[in-house]
Amino acid sequence: MNSSFDETELFTQLAFCIERGKVNSSSKFPADLIGQPGVEEITSQLLQNNIPPKKILEDALLIGMNRVGEKFRDGKIFIPDVLISAKAMNAAMEILRPYIVKGDLKLKGKVILATVKGDLHNIGKNLVKMVLEGNGWEVIDLGIDVSSEKILNAINVNKIKAVGLSALLTTTMLNMKDIVSDIKKMFPDIPVAVGGAPLNKKFADEINADLYSPDPQGFLDYLNSHFALN
Repeated sequence: MNSSFDETELFTQLAFCIERGKVNSSSKFPADLIGQPGVEEITSQLLQNNIPPKKILEDALLIGMNRVGEKFRDGKIFIPDVLISAKAMNAAMEILRPYIVKGDLKLKGKVILATVKGDLHNIGKNLVKMVLEGNGWEVIDLGIDVSSEKILNAINVNKIKAVGLSALLTTTMLNMKDIVSDIKKMFPDIPVAVGGAPLNKKFADEINADLYSPDPQGFLDYLNSHFALN
């Protein structure tokens, strides 16, 4: 191992680079970190020094993304900031991907995300996807205008932990009721979370959803608490 190698310091730097969205040393963003190593260099250096991929994910990458999720939830950062951090996280995960394929690094489980039938908006869903993937969950993204049938088919062919539904319109959010009902009939043990601008907890309770979350971090916290031991 490199005598100048400081694992703790590199973990701190890596979490910070995720938080700030620093991809590599040639990245022009953020301006105050130009020329400094980013997630690509630090992740590679940790692997070269035989640090387990799981430890890199849990002790650095997830810590950085957790901070991003919490700041977004608290209104301290905004959508562009989340997108930049997600890009950095994706760069790190690309380096770790061979270890996932080999089985050296296991993700927490699979989650289905979908914008419900009739609704063509995907920004909210995509934000949730970034936060979940950045925190060790595998997301099956079914896209927009998604029917019950498509969701049920996806559950049938995948080992799913939970389903997340999104809607941005007061008209399309009503379609959630039938979709939640269809899921519960066939898969009563799979929790269904709902979110989107026009929704609230009262509506979620009325349609028998397991969770209403106004932000991605709420869904992430729910998943982590409910499936921590699975």
